[in-house]
Amino acid sequence: MNQNIYDKLKQILSSAQVKADEPMKNHITFRVGGPADVYVVPKTKEELLQVITCCKAENVPYYIIGNGSNLLVGDKGYRGVVIQIFKEMNEITCEGNVICAQAGALLSQVAAKALEQSLTGFEFAAGIPGTLGGACVMNAGAYGGEMKDVLKEVTVLTDEGEFLTIPKEELELGYRTSVIAKKGYIVIEAVLELKSGNADEIRAYMDELKEKRITKQPLEYPSAGSTFKRPEGYFAGKLIQDADLRGFQVGGAQVSEKHCGFVINKDHATAADIVELMQQVSDRVEEKFGVKLEPEVKRLGEF
Repeated sequence: MNQNIYDKLKQILSSAQVKADEPMKNHITFRVGGPADVYVVPKTKEELLQVITCCKAENVPYYIIGNGSNLLVGDKGYRGVVIQIFKEMNEITCEGNVICAQAGALLSQVAAKALEQSLTGFEFAAGIPGTLGGACVMNAGAYGGEMKDVLKEVTVLTDEGEFLTIPKEELELGYRTSVIAKKGYIVIEAVLELKSGNADEIRAYMDELKEKRITKQPLEYPSAGSTFKRPEGYFAGKLIQDADLRGFQVGGAQVSEKHCGFVINKDHATAADIVELMQQVSDRVEEKFGVKLEPEVKRLGEF
């Protein structure tokens, strides 16, 4: 553990906001991963900037996470500082048909706020397990909807330490990408523009999508959602199924029997199990169909 950066960060934040050797399995939805040297939870954008400035001054690597829903951390952990923007930065406000929310707000919380205000357009995101910040970075989508359909603007922290508000037209939102991802910006908050709707209809649609998720996705097991990106002209889950890999297992990791697009932590899997399984699945699909599956899940730390 880097005692120097730990001590310096404790001078910036309260003791409760800084932890040493924090197991990352407690903070990612796969429920695997070794310790981060230092784990911090800033409460404001000013604290976030101070933490990053400190890391840069000390030449210590840092990594931003939200709900950890699209991440795989290695069994040996991460030699650096993990900064979680989540429950301490999740305020949501609404005015008319516009919702402004901090990056740490869960998409389900934003969807609940939209429903409460009878606003439609965000139903697609209600069941995505991530935060608004992560969703903006990767232009998250489901059931025919994407963040690009509802975003008005996003406020980010740039690598130069400046806060910048970027209008939708300049966000370069594409399939699982954005200018935020390309430039390594950190999302602080986002403004969504929705439409007035009927609360009963909005609720019914959200319930319908929830039912689809429950029946078709292995929500009862830890996972990172869709494990591979959708190859052009194909569906990753269908390719994996057609390669006879339904239920295929490496250690405690398994290709879900319910939905082949999901790799699940079925029985105390290690990160190494998951990586090996993903590699074997990717190799088998390429061998059989000539299609290269790319991971949607990001990797962090030492494997």
